[in-house]
Amino acid sequence: MDDLGAQLRQARTEAGVTLASVAARTCYSASHLSNVEAGRRAATPDIVLAYARALGEGDVNRRQVLGLAAGVVGPVVAGELIRVGFSAALQGRAAEEDWRERVDQYGRDYMAVGATVLQTRLASDLVILQQHLDTPRMWSHAARALVTYGKTTPNPVEAIRWYDLATTAADRSDDLTVRVWVRGRAAIALAYEGAALPTARRYADQATALSDQPSLGRVQALMARAHVAAGRGDNAGAVALDTEARRVFDHVASPDSEVSDTAVPPWRMATFRSMLYARIGMPGPGTEAQEEADRARPEGLLRFATHIELHRGLTMAKAGDKAGGVAYARRAWDALPAERRSQSLALMLREVERA
Repeated sequence: MDDLGAQLRQARTEAGVTLASVAARTCYSASHLSNVEAGRRAATPDIVLAYARALGEGDVNRRQVLGLAAGVVGPVVAGELIRVGFSAALQGRAAEEDWRERVDQYGRDYMAVGATVLQTRLASDLVILQQHLDTPRMWSHAARALVTYGKTTPNPVEAIRWYDLATTAADRSDDLTVRVWVRGRAAIALAYEGAALPTARRYADQATALSDQPSLGRVQALMARAHVAAGRGDNAGAVALDTEARRVFDHVASPDSEVSDTAVPPWRMATFRSMLYARIGMPGPGTEAQEEADRARPEGLLRFATHIELHRGLTMAKAGDKAGGVAYARRAWDALPAERRSQSLALMLREVERA
C-alpha cells in the first residue's frame, strides 16, 4: 500500500471528513481519491494540497498529520524542479523563439491533456523562465504561460493569484495584444465558470479599456462581461454583449483547425455562447450554439464535448426538468475519464445541481 495514500486516509478519517468533501476541492472523483488512499493511484501534489485545504482548517493535529504526507510530496517535486532547471540552464535554454514555441505548445496541450500532467511540466519551465526575464518578449511569453498555469490550478482563488501575476507580467512586455489577451482570457475563464464574477468583470473592463481594436482578447473580454451580466440576472445585457462580441469575432476568428488555448475558432466561440444561453434559460440560441460546437469541434477533444453535454443538462434544468437535467449532466461527467476532468466541468456540474 502507498504510505502516502494511507496517511491521507488516516488524516481524513481522524478529521471526520468524507471523500466527497475532499473531492469537491479537486477535479477528481471520490472513487479516484479512494484509489489514491488505497495506493492504487498516485498521490499527486494537487491532491495532497486538496486534502490540506479540506482537513487543515481548524484542528492543529489535523494539519500536523497532513504535514507528514505533504512532506513526502514536497521534496520530490522541488527536487525534480531543481534538476530540470539546472539541466536546462546548462543547455543554454534561453532563446526567445524557443520559449515562444514552448509556450505555444502548452496552449495546444491544454486542450488535450489533464491539468495535473500539464501543471507539473509547466511548473518546471516557469522555474527556468523566471531566470530569463530580461526582454519585453520574454515577459510576454511568461504572461501567457502564467495564464495557462492558472487554468491548471484546482480552484478560482488560486487561479486569480496567477492571473494577477500574469497581468503584471503582460504589462512588462509592452505588447498591447498580449496585455489585452491575458486579461480577456482570465476574464472568460472565471466568468464562464460562474466564479468570482467581480474579478472577472475587473479583468474584462481592463481589457476593453486598453484597446477598442478587434482582437481575440477583446472577444473573450466581451463574452466574459456577457456571462457576468447573466450571473447577475441581466439577461438583456447578456444578449447585447453577446451580439457585440460576435461582431468583433467576425473580424478575428481563429481557423477551426487551430486547437490551442490561445485560439478562439468558431466551435469554441459556440461553446462560450452555449453556456451563456443555457445559463440565462434561452434554449433557442443555446441549442443552435450547441449544435455548431458539436459540428465544428475537432475530434478527440473529449473534455470540450463534455462541456456541451453539461450545457444541455443545465438547459433541461432551467426549463423545469431539474431531475432530468441533473441526471443528464452526471452521466456526462461520469462518462469522462477522471484524468480528463477539469475545475470548469466540476463547477458547471454544481451549477446544474443548483439550477
